[in-house]
Order: sequence, then structure tokens, then C-alpha cells
Amino acid sequence: MSQSSRLPGFYKQPVKKRLAAVAAATGLTDQEQAALFGTAGLQTDVADHMIENVVGIHGLPMGIATNFLINGRDVLVPMVIEEPSVVAGASFAAKLARAGGGFATSSTPPEMIAQMQVLDVPNPHVARFELLSQKDRLLDLADRTDPLIVSLQGGARDVEVRLIDESPVGPMLVVHLIYDTRDAMGANTVNTAAEALAPVVEEITGGRVLLRILSNLADRRLARARCLVPADELNFESEGRIFKGREVVERIVEAYAFAAGDPYRAATHNKGIMNGVDAVVLATGNDWRAIEAGAHVYAARNGRYASLSQWEKTPAGDLVGTLEMPMAVGIVGGATRVHPGPKVALKMMGVNTSRELAEIIVAVGLAQNLAALRALATEGIQRGHMSLHARQVAIAAGATGDEIERVADQLVRERVIRLDRAQEILSQLVDA
Repeated sequence: MSQSSRLPGFYKQPVKKRLAAVAAATGLTDQEQAALFGTAGLQTDVADHMIENVVGIHGLPMGIATNFLINGRDVLVPMVIEEPSVVAGASFAAKLARAGGGFATSSTPPEMIAQMQVLDVPNPHVARFELLSQKDRLLDLADRTDPLIVSLQGGARDVEVRLIDESPVGPMLVVHLIYDTRDAMGANTVNTAAEALAPVVEEITGGRVLLRILSNLADRRLARARCLVPADELNFESEGRIFKGREVVERIVEAYAFAAGDPYRAATHNKGIMNGVDAVVLATGNDWRAIEAGAHVYAARNGRYASLSQWEKTPAGDLVGTLEMPMAVGIVGGATRVHPGPKVALKMMGVNTSRELAEIIVAVGLAQNLAALRALATEGIQRGHMSLHARQVAIAAGATGDEIERVADQLVRERVIRLDRAQEILSQLVDA
């Protein structure tokens, strides 16, 4: 980026001025800007080759989360989502974290897991021993399935074998091929490798390989983020009530404790994290369903579903939060290769590797979690959400142009966000 991601008043600007500011900061060409406006974006003929039975193209809003400072680098983050308050919440939380130095992130190598299910094995324990003793043979064969990945220092890394003694179909071996997919998400790569290994696994074990497929529990491919928010940054006033920063810290930690101990709360807590995560994953053309699946299983890895994030009070009384989760994303292949939008999104963030992208995404997830917890633990989630939701209700009632804000403002003042009331207000404006 050519400037800070702090863009005061950005949300007040009209759409074209916002895009011009982002283009100036990230070096977008006229053609790339046009792609975001839909005039040169995904075309029907391209869409027709992406999925089956295409009849059109569905659009979602793309917003820009500002204020993000990640490992000392300013980042403007594109987010694609239909839910109000998510982009605003992430931007606000990033501003709070910025006062404490921004987000520190890290990640593990981009290693994916390909699973092979081996049935009808005469001697499972002996078969496991033989598979591990011939690990080098299996790894060499897996590497030969994708010489390009290997040339980029990726490729097969390890073989693991587990025995499931009891199942509805009897004992089975589960073979895991650990494969570094570099900057690709890697589904096709690891699936191809597993297909190639299946006959050899059958030869070694004397069994029958049925499923050969990647696992979306990508617990070898983790991304982590941490942020510190000085207590003073959490001072604020809402409707005449003053919230002291140190009190807000205590409340956020208490709210986190609820999610840490109760799966019903944890489900909603983690959904808030995924609001931020999925929006960036979708903007970059990655598989948000895979990310969701891996995240929720990871949240239950200790035998009970719990919070993905952790929040604590430092000895100095400040707030510190961490988030660790699987993050199998890529910057090559898939929709990123054929859809103009994800290409522009990646350029805006200035990412050069899949690990950089994963770390940005997990930072956004932590920011989204902070925004939600702060609201829930103080003024309540509805106050901030209400004004943004009111705009959608106003539009649904038929408001256009300046009418949208006028109807929305009245709905918020009355604290009645309903379609019938919006229609009444709009009717009064038209008759006035």
C-alpha cells in the first residue's frame, strides 16, 4: 500500500470516491476498478464453465475494512457479505487494536491431509507397520503426481496411519498423506496424489482402498493472530451512559468465558468470528464451506465445542486476544484463476503467498470477534446493528435515494425496525 489503512470518514464518501481512494492506495488499474463495479467482472460465458446449469450471475456487496495494521503493514481488506455491521465492526475493532500495535500473526506451512480408507485388511497392525516402513516409496510416488508443486519446494511431507478398531463395517486403516500445497488451497492436488497411492496401499496392506479424499480438518495448516487493546481505548459513552475502559475489559473477558464454557453460546460466538473470516474468503474466491467445516471441528477438538478465540486481561489491565484456526486458502487455482473479482481483491491486500492471505483472514476474524464482544458486553448488539439493518428495511419498503436515510433514521429513533412501519414513514414522506 502507498498509504495508511486509516481512512477517516471513508464510510461517509460516495461509492466512486471510496473506490478511487482504494485504487490510489493499492494501485488498481481502470480495468480492475471496472471489475469491481460489475462492468468488466464475471461474464456469463465464463460463469457457464465454472458450475453447471448456469442461468445468471448473483451479486453480493464488497466492502473495504479499514484500519488494519498486520505485522507492521497497513492492509485494506475486501469483504464480501450481505450482513450489515460486519465491515463496520471489523474496521472499528482494527482501529482499537491499532492503538496497541495492530495484529501480530503467524502460520504453519500449508500442509493438507489426503485420507485413504483401507477396508478388509487381513492383519491391520502388520499392515500399519508395513505402510510406515515403506513411507519413502509412498512419498516419492506422491511427489511424481505434481512436479510443479515439488519444483516450488512443496510436495509430500509425511505418511501417518491410524487404526479404527470398531466401526459399522469392521476394523479399518486410515492413511494420511501430508502434502505441502504451497500457494494453492490444494484440494485437487492432494486428491490426485491419494488416487495415485491407492493401488500401492492396497498392494502393501492386502486390503481395499475405498475413499481417497482430502480432509477439511486442516489442522496441519493453522493461522494465528494476536492483538492488544489498551484499556483507555475502550472508554466510551452511549446514550448518556459512560463505560470505563477497565470495566469494558472485564466485561469482554467475562463474555468470552461464557463462550469458553457453553457450546450454545460458543456457536454464536464463533459464528461472529466467521462473519469476518468468510467475508474475506469469499472476496478472494476461496472455499468458505471448507473453512467453516474445519473451523467448527477444530473448535470441538478437545471433545467439547468451545470458543475458537481467547481473551484475557494483562497485568497492566489491558485487553489481549488470540485466535488460532485452520486456514486452507490459496492465491492460485480455482476461482482466483478465472474470476476477475478475486484477482483484484488479492491485489488490494498485496499478498504474495497463501500464508500471508491466511494470516490476514485470521486477523479479520479476531477483529470481528472483538467488535461483537465489545457491543454485547456493553450497549448491546442491536444498537449498532439497528441503524444498518434499518437501511435494508427502508429499501425493501421502496425507498430510494435520500429517502433511504430519512426512513432509516426514523425507524432507528422509534426503535421499530419493521417493514410495515417503514412503508408508513415512506408514504408520509411522499405525501408531504
